[in-house]
Amino acid sequence: MVVVTLPDGSQRSFDQAVTVLDVAADIGPGLAKAALAGKVGDQQVDTSFLIEEDATLSLITSRDEEGVEIIRHSTAHLLAQAVKSLYPETQITIGPVVEHGFYYDFAREEKFTPEDFKIIEKRMAELAKANTPIQRSEMGREEAIAFFEAQGELYKAEIIRDIPEGQVLSLYRQGDFIDLCRGPHVPSTGHLKGGFKLMKLAGAYWRGDSDNEMLQRIYGAAFADKKQLKGHLHRLEEAEKRDHRKIGKKLDLFHSQEEAPGMVFWHSKGWSIYREVEDYVREKLRHHGYQEVHTPQVIDRVLWEKSGHWDKFGDMIFSTHSENRDYAIKPMNCPGHVQIYNQGLRSYRDLPLRMAEFGSCHRNEPSGTLHGLMRVRNFTQDDAHIFCTESQIQSEVADFMELLFEVYEDFGFEEVLIKLSTRPEKRVGSDDVWDQAEQALETALNIKGLDWELQPGEGAFYGPKIEFSLKDCIGRVWQCGTIQVDFSMPGRLDATYIDDAGEKRNPVMLHRAILGSLERFVGILIEEFAGSMPPWLSPIQAVVVNITDNQREAVENIAKQINNTGFRVESDLRNEKIGLKIREHSMQRVPYILVVGDREMEEGTVAVRMRGGKELGTLSVAAFMDHLQQDVVERRQV
Repeated sequence: MVVVTLPDGSQRSFDQAVTVLDVAADIGPGLAKAALAGKVGDQQVDTSFLIEEDATLSLITSRDEEGVEIIRHSTAHLLAQAVKSLYPETQITIGPVVEHGFYYDFAREEKFTPEDFKIIEKRMAELAKANTPIQRSEMGREEAIAFFEAQGELYKAEIIRDIPEGQVLSLYRQGDFIDLCRGPHVPSTGHLKGGFKLMKLAGAYWRGDSDNEMLQRIYGAAFADKKQLKGHLHRLEEAEKRDHRKIGKKLDLFHSQEEAPGMVFWHSKGWSIYREVEDYVREKLRHHGYQEVHTPQVIDRVLWEKSGHWDKFGDMIFSTHSENRDYAIKPMNCPGHVQIYNQGLRSYRDLPLRMAEFGSCHRNEPSGTLHGLMRVRNFTQDDAHIFCTESQIQSEVADFMELLFEVYEDFGFEEVLIKLSTRPEKRVGSDDVWDQAEQALETALNIKGLDWELQPGEGAFYGPKIEFSLKDCIGRVWQCGTIQVDFSMPGRLDATYIDDAGEKRNPVMLHRAILGSLERFVGILIEEFAGSMPPWLSPIQAVVVNITDNQREAVENIAKQINNTGFRVESDLRNEKIGLKIREHSMQRVPYILVVGDREMEEGTVAVRMRGGKELGTLSVAAFMDHLQQDVVERRQV
């Protein structure tokens, strides 16, 4: 007898070995139809997997995240099958799952084109409609090599040669197409009728080595159903409209160029947004008891070796040489902050010491990963380090989280995702120290009553961390804030304090950031608001326009009056029609357009038009400034 225990604790007994599909059918025909795979213990398996002894079983459907991953993996095979049936001379290589979909790399002399996508998608749809069973089989290493060589699939044979001898390999057949794969896969191609679309072409070196052949990579999106795919495509369209690089060019905010790859040339308007963000954070830090400091850009290699950063960052560090000494252009701020802490004897009464810096850092990111403001080589962190005792960790982490949520709310982000990242494989410090640090962060999260997700192995090399990610208006997630507990670096860099018993001890160092990098956060804001920044952030908060040249002097005086109170206002005195002026400034995302005609000039008022076309009516200049002041004070998202 075989006893199968389900996730709810219920059990089902069978007289003999049963497949995962048999168990699903025993529960109900609807579940048997929906089941894509199963999880026996911790192992994902096909629905054809035979359960021969007592086991726990979870059934996986398209409603589960694991189920969608299996759909994507199976759709990659569907793509390969379609390509092979249309272009038999093509060799298949690998086809893994990626975010929102999959890709497959092909070796083919003739180049694929985007025009081929319709033909391939049509064939994929036909193969899915055929509902062909997908069957798993096993084969020995040498037999598998011979099999794929006979098929002309030399890349597959090469993959298998690198697999240790004696290891049994799994193959999946759907119709006349066979591929090497660990699986699991959906039971039949009919489960792939839902939602897939081929997205783009790219080149990819075989096994990522530039000395190898260049393959052709086809990317695709895949979801459980057409509705989800449609939603994804809509989000992509929205993301394209909101691309901060396009908006940055259109609104004259910033640019990049080949002479300084990964570096930002901030234009006046973009720099205005950047400075508003920086000044806002600076004021928040002042109210929360931080001291602002500034550390050198170039520091001797010896310090980076001692801190562990030289080994960690390796080739990502920009270095220079002078007078027989090697220097690093700083990739991080923390070692410099420890040097400030080390000036003078510290007492437990001095702690916690909160040290902040808008630190300009450089990292030699690969050129292929650079992306506008989102991935750069020179960036400024809203960085801070808190030196404290072990007993102060909980309160400092709690205070930081209150500050962080306050900042995110002011920028209009309401949904924050939290992950606790624990020790990575490559790290400094003993396991006892890591245990203590991880427990401290977990306790702080639980005391605050926050929902969080565990992210094993994703901590920094010197300590675990909590990651805070923002979900934007179209559902994208941006990881921004972090706080990390570090029991190691203070000792490595000789930071100490005298405790209440007169003993010398190493402080705990909390690494924390709210925005992450200012460049990236400004990029996120540009995309979140599609360039229509809230008035408190907008580089130009209002523009005053005349209808005829008769109002020129009045417009100049009004603009000067508002500017003198600290607002960012321009005047437009061009000899153009008022409709053209309004249209152009609306396209430049200016929050308020103040129109002055003869009546407004006589009455000392302005006709106020909001971004988007809403009219506020006619207001005195003082009344408008009061309104704008409230926008700024309340951080209104208008």
